[in-house]
Amino acid sequence: MAASRLPISVCMVAGNEAHRIRHALDSVHGWISEIILAIDDKVTDGTDKIAESYGARVVSQPWRGHAVHRNFASTHATQPWLLAIDADEVIPPELRDEIIRLFEKHQFNPLCAAYRFPRCTFYHGRWIRHGDWYPDRKVRLWQRDQADWGDKRLHESLVVRGSTGDLKNNLLHYSMESLEHEMKKTMLSVDYFVQECAERKRKIRFTTVLFHPWWRFVRSYFLRRGFLDGWQGLAIARIIAIYTFLRYLKVYQVQNEKKRVD
Repeated sequence: MAASRLPISVCMVAGNEAHRIRHALDSVHGWISEIILAIDDKVTDGTDKIAESYGARVVSQPWRGHAVHRNFASTHATQPWLLAIDADEVIPPELRDEIIRLFEKHQFNPLCAAYRFPRCTFYHGRWIRHGDWYPDRKVRLWQRDQADWGDKRLHESLVVRGSTGDLKNNLLHYSMESLEHEMKKTMLSVDYFVQECAERKRKIRFTTVLFHPWWRFVRSYFLRRGFLDGWQGLAIARIIAIYTFLRYLKVYQVQNEKKRVD
């Protein structure tokens, strides 16, 4: 490993994550220059104290969506490069070493404005390597002032002003803690999707409600070979189909209620 720390600010966003944030912090501690943790004003479980014990700078503001909070964290970074991870994600040694090698070669003459890498999710005892959940490439490493998180409430992603390169090693994602957590997260995403459709004045047809969930299942389980991930692959394909059905049905319902009121 390089003797000095890389000129990277790790930008994290978290709520009450005291039970799992240490793994994320352990994976970046010691080889990057700075950790910024942006929390909301409802954090009560000591997540901020744990981060501070790793030398992190903790900043807080009321929650106004993932993109807004990620941009908020980025504004407090001081290093020329930023790396975004969540409390349920880990940079494994293989990805860490790949990033170090990248900086050893191109730190002063970067090839790209940003870099993406695949994200591999651990789901009910199995690493998922097929279907809609993999490779799930995420742009998470970028030059400051060369990207921002936009304004989307749901599935926010970096808007890069320049070229994007690819790293090969996986970011590890420990997303689903329990079935209850999974369903809560799904319904929250449905609500965000409804709000986003209303803001963008997007209309949903009933044919979309009926047929798009089936297409998402077929794509995830058959076309993208989710069946190779065992019963977990089947479960994920069904979850994707159910989530797709719920979000389009909810938007369709809101649209029709608005028509009746008007």
